[in-house]
Amino acid sequence: MTETAETLKPLLWEPKNLVRAIEAAGVTLWSWNVDTDALAMDDHAYDLWGIPRGIDVQFEDLSAHIHPADRDRVRAAFNATRAILGPYEIDFRIMIGDELKWISARGQGNDAGMVKGIMFGIFIDVTGRKQAEEGRELLAGEMSHRVKNLLAIASGLTAITSRSTTTTNDMAHELTLRLTALGRAHDLVRPVPGQTEAASALLGDLLTVLLAPYDDLGAFSGRIRVSVPRMRVGESATTILAMVVHELATNSLKHGALSVDTGILDVSCSAHDEAVTVVWTESGGPKVKPPTGPGGYGSKLVERSVTGHLRGSIDYDWAEDGVVVTLIVNPERLAA
Repeated sequence: MTETAETLKPLLWEPKNLVRAIEAAGVTLWSWNVDTDALAMDDHAYDLWGIPRGIDVQFEDLSAHIHPADRDRVRAAFNATRAILGPYEIDFRIMIGDELKWISARGQGNDAGMVKGIMFGIFIDVTGRKQAEEGRELLAGEMSHRVKNLLAIASGLTAITSRSTTTTNDMAHELTLRLTALGRAHDLVRPVPGQTEAASALLGDLLTVLLAPYDDLGAFSGRIRVSVPRMRVGESATTILAMVVHELATNSLKHGALSVDTGILDVSCSAHDEAVTVVWTESGGPKVKPPTGPGGYGSKLVERSVTGHLRGSIDYDWAEDGVVVTLIVNPERLAA
C-alpha cells in the first residue's frame, strides 16, 4: 500500500520526529516567564550560549553573554515583543570567551504564543550568514573606495603626462603606457584566480611595478628613488603591500610630493631578524597639513590590514616639508 500525506501526517507530530527535525535545522528551544524572568532552554541552547547544561537561568544570566553594544537593545526588544503583531526576529551578538557569535531569537508576539505567562521561541546560530553579510559590505566599500582612487589617479597621471610631453601624440602614447602600468599594479591588489606569478616576488620588483605609473621618467630613474635589500615577498603580503603603496601614492598624487614637478619620493628598507622596516619619505612638495578628524576609509583599511595580516604597524610623521610614513612588519608574515 502506497503511503499518502494523510498516513504520514501522524508521524510528523510524534515528539521524537519533531526533535529530529529541530536538531537537523540547528534550532534550539527556549521559554521565558515574563513575570518571573525565568528561562528554560534545551541542551543545545545551553551549549550555544556556553552555559553548563541544566542550571536555572534568567534573562540576566544570558545578558551577561550578550555583546555590551547589543545588550540594552535586546532587553528592550524582548520587552516589546508582547506588543508586536505576529512573528518577530531579533539578531544580536554574544561573546563566549573570546569567540563572537551571532544569534537570532525568534518567536510569536502579541501574547498569541503565551501559555500562563510563558512565551516560547527559538535561538538559531546565524554567525555564518552575518559574517558573509559583513564581508559583502566590506568588499562593496573597498571596491567603491578603489574606483574613486583609480579615477583620481587617472586624473593625476593625465596632469603629470601633460607636463612631460609636447604633442598630443606623445601625450596619448605616454598616458597609455602609464595607465597600462597602473593596470598591472592594480592586478597585484586583486590577483587573478589561479594566477601563480604573484606567489612570490622580489620587493624591488614589486615596488617597480607599483610606482612606475607615477614617475615622469620611469620608475627609479626620475624623482622616485628606491633603495631596498633583495628579499622575497609572499603572496598574501604582496597584496597588502600593493594596497598600502596604492593608498600612499594616491594621497601623494592628490596632495603630496607627486602632485608637483619638484616633488621627490624616497622609499627605503632595512631588514633585521625581528622586523622589516619600510620608510616612505616625501620632499619638495606642498607644505604638509596634518589631517584633522578620523581617517578616511582608505587609511583605516590600510591600518587594519597592516596590523592584522602583517602583524605590524604603520606610523605617519606629518612634517611640514614632507610626510614620512614608517611601516614595520614581521619578517615571517612578509614572506608568508
